Amino acid sequence: MTLPERIKPVLLPLAALFAFEAWMRLAAVQSDSLAPPSAVLLALLRAFTDGSLLIATRDTLASAFAGLALGGAIGLVLGITLGLSQILSRLMEVTIEAIRPIPSVALLPLALIALGFGYRMEIAIVAFACVWPVLIMTRAAVGGIEPRLIEVARVLRLTQLDRVMKIVIPAALPRIFLAFRLAAGIALIVAVTVEIAINPLGLGAGIMTAQQGLQPDLMLAYLVWIGVTGFALNAALIAAQRTLFGRAALSGDNP
Repeated sequence: MTLPERIKPVLLPLAALFAFEAWMRLAAVQSDSLAPPSAVLLALLRAFTDGSLLIATRDTLASAFAGLALGGAIGLVLGITLGLSQILSRLMEVTIEAIRPIPSVALLPLALIALGFGYRMEIAIVAFACVWPVLIMTRAAVGGIEPRLIEVARVLRLTQLDRVMKIVIPAALPRIFLAFRLAAGIALIVAVTVEIAINPLGLGAGIMTAQQGLQPDLMLAYLVWIGVTGFALNAALIAAQRTLFGRAALSGDNP
């Protein structure tokens, strides 16, 4: 991709930002919820300078990654188990489809009573949200493995554990990695949502503190930074996916 082609996607957002800046300045708009892009940028730099943004980012990412690891591990084990056993998969279908649609934030009252404020409560909610995409995609990936590979494992008389480690996981690994990539985005979204709703730490709490302090520039700066963080996380995972599995692993995951 040439340099002009790389620049084209950002031209429209930049033009919109310049137009919004000009409107805010020329019309002398006073608002408790809007701020000129230049003021947002300055607030972002101040938050970087005093360290508050970095601390909030650390707290949010720690909860998001811990929840992703916990929920992803549970979803991976359940997905492999259900993918290998059609009978068990059918038996669990109603249970999974009854629990999966429950919004993760709907569990906040229960989690708050059981775990209180802090990392544990947020990690539990994030883990619940991350279980389902990993479980569903892993089950589909394992169920779609070439049957002849399973027959080879039977001929070689591999144990169930060896069959999973040497045949199932390597064959399904590209789609499993894609499941974790999707779950990573969900983990960040849910972590910030929990912090906005109830947990007094991280980027979500920073947004609420700025909003309550009538600082729209800082509030929007936190929003911008969350978007940048999510974009960087997804870009890093795409790069890792391309490195590990090649371009073929990315060809079927476009929205």
